[in-house]
Amino acid sequence: MLIQQRSSWRSCTGAAIPLETLHELETFVANQTRGLFGKHLRFQVAAARSNDSQELRGLGTYGFIRGASAFIIGAIDRNTDNLEDYGYLMEQIVLYATQLNLATCWLGGSFQKDNFSARINTQPHEIVPAVVSVGIGAAKRNMTDRLIRNVAGSKKRRPWDQLFFEAGTISPLRPESNGKLSPVFEMVRLSPSASNKQPWRLILEGNDVHFFLQRNKGYRKSMFSDLQRIDMGIAISHFDTVCRELNINGTWNQDQNVVPPKEDWEYTITWTCN
Repeated sequence: MLIQQRSSWRSCTGAAIPLETLHELETFVANQTRGLFGKHLRFQVAAARSNDSQELRGLGTYGFIRGASAFIIGAIDRNTDNLEDYGYLMEQIVLYATQLNLATCWLGGSFQKDNFSARINTQPHEIVPAVVSVGIGAAKRNMTDRLIRNVAGSKKRRPWDQLFFEAGTISPLRPESNGKLSPVFEMVRLSPSASNKQPWRLILEGNDVHFFLQRNKGYRKSMFSDLQRIDMGIAISHFDTVCRELNINGTWNQDQNVVPPKEDWEYTITWTCN
């Protein structure tokens, strides 16, 4: 699966993306305008169309990214509940870029927001909550890339018993007890997240899977973004993608009757198997 192939890659060669590949990426990005929650979003590709990186001048990432030849930038209405859709659609773009053999990396706080906002021409009511770097991956990760991955523990993911639960007693969900949904949950477990905090919690209740956000300290919402809500959108994107790949049909809805089982959990959305 593409989800298993994808990893955050901050070290690129600096070479321009081949024009045919870039056109495929731009076409896909242009069509990502509405997510599961029905909110309107817009994304665009800012790319160097030659090996001259001057076309990306000003799009700074504070040294976290080296050699990227493009960035995916998105703009959303700051006054609308749409960050989950932002995470959902941007991760769809990331997976498509992976399919095109491109290296990508999510950037939630380590980019110069004003310059990226100017590139997508944000309006007064809009913000750019996160961007994704894209490029031709280097043969080896550079020292900065390796250090960031080690500090964040990027290779590690929380075990099942910390992420997935059964309804009622909230006892940990066992991989063998989910039948056809087991690979779906596993791909959610592999979802990328800010500082690898993995804030999603899923409860299986009959034919329903309820998604909750359990926040981590240091990631409260700010005037610029709410990275952990974007993380929820990424996890939802993985769940939806794998269900479609495995022909598991279901519908998404926000059930107003769902009560978080713990005080520090926030309800997000429910998927119901058809």
